[in-house]
Amino acid sequence: MEGYGAKTYGDWIAEVYDHLQVGRHDTDACVELLAGLAGEGPVLELGIGTGRVALPLAARGLQVHGIDASQAMVERLRAKPGGGAVQVTFGDFAEVPVAGTFRLVFVVFNTLFALPTQDDQVRCFARVAERLSDGGVFVVEAFVPDPARLAQRQELTVDDVGLDHVGLTASHRDPIDQRIDSQHVVLTAGGVRLYPISIRYAWPSELDLMARLAGLRLRERWAGWRREPFGAHSTTHVSVYERA
Repeated sequence: MEGYGAKTYGDWIAEVYDHLQVGRHDTDACVELLAGLAGEGPVLELGIGTGRVALPLAARGLQVHGIDASQAMVERLRAKPGGGAVQVTFGDFAEVPVAGTFRLVFVVFNTLFALPTQDDQVRCFARVAERLSDGGVFVVEAFVPDPARLAQRQELTVDDVGLDHVGLTASHRDPIDQRIDSQHVVLTAGGVRLYPISIRYAWPSELDLMARLAGLRLRERWAGWRREPFGAHSTTHVSVYERA
């Protein structure tokens, strides 16, 4: 997607992000599992956004750090109760540009796929490995690519229909580079709003290889935050990596 950069998604969608995410996540179970893995912390979130996960973790007494490229998203985090207590570094989270080590590093809701190339994703795993303390883990939540859908190079779906609005998503897929460029389109009587997103997806086995290259190994994998068994028909995964 020409002109798309690290800040684009967050800068365009920040004002409506929290509204669009209502009902889409099992945040309570996510926070519970992550808190259990974090021990006494500290913890680091890659792509911290508006703080959906970071703020509940901080409310439990954990020292929480975050990395994000979008000032607009972090301003939303800062405006929430407890937002001022979370340390945020602006930058490319593939480089993990923070000092110190962490008991838990995590990236949720497909955000790892916001890194635009395989090289970026490999570099992210390597930098995370350098930031894990003894016994620390790296947790990744992502979707499992669906070959049937990916075979369709273009797709238009209806996401939401209301009395005063229609939400659509238009996508173009590149199976060679494993890229999906999409526009979430919201139509209202007041006009049209566009929210672009560009991702580079990867299969779980590919992520496992990235981990191995970084000196990590898969410790556990579930189909969701409630530790549901992962299998051939799972559409998402929560993967926990540790030092090999």
